[in-house]
Amino acid sequence: MPRIKIAPSILSADKSKINEEIKEVEKYSDLIHVDIMDGIFVQPTTVDANFVKTIRTKVPLDVHLMVHEPSDSYIKGFIDAGAFSITIHEEACKNPMRQLEFIKKNKINAAISIKPKTSLDAIKPYLDMVDMVLIMTVEPGWAGQKFIAETLSKIRELRHLKTNIDIEIDGGINSITARIAYDEGANVFVAGTSIFGKKDRVQAINEIINSLKQ
Repeated sequence: MPRIKIAPSILSADKSKINEEIKEVEKYSDLIHVDIMDGIFVQPTTVDANFVKTIRTKVPLDVHLMVHEPSDSYIKGFIDAGAFSITIHEEACKNPMRQLEFIKKNKINAAISIKPKTSLDAIKPYLDMVDMVLIMTVEPGWAGQKFIAETLSKIRELRHLKTNIDIEIDGGINSITARIAYDEGANVFVAGTSIFGKKDRVQAINEIINSLKQ
């Protein structure tokens, strides 16, 4: 299985001082997870590519597009803003292959995501071309939701199918749920509220990491 990666989500950080927030956690982070929501695919709206350009960190930016039919120019905005990887949603794109090919053509990592109720079968045609799969463990949109245990079977099935792919999970992740998902095959852990919602962010990250070592 690929190595464990911790990806704090800035969805739960204070955007008005984003670089200070990131500086607190970057030494303990493998990725910084950036949620982009358009108000169409999911109800909330969040930051855009111009905001991502203002982020100053050497930690790779993991950009998650919860966006309906992102165009090439829209995706390119995040590539130019410094994205290390871009994730699109299978449910948000008529032909996900088109967006994935565009991302790969621009020489950054490409990933595909599915919502909790979407079958793994929906993304099997793309598994050989993506660097990572993001299995949502809550309904995308709002921070602070409860982990949906029914998603664990998809993690397990995907790990059997692709032993070397990064399997990222996002939603309700804390030291307990991270360990449960790790045992099923997840290796990339997005955590927002359970990190940025705590006074001591480093301790919060260490609690997750330590749970994975037990």
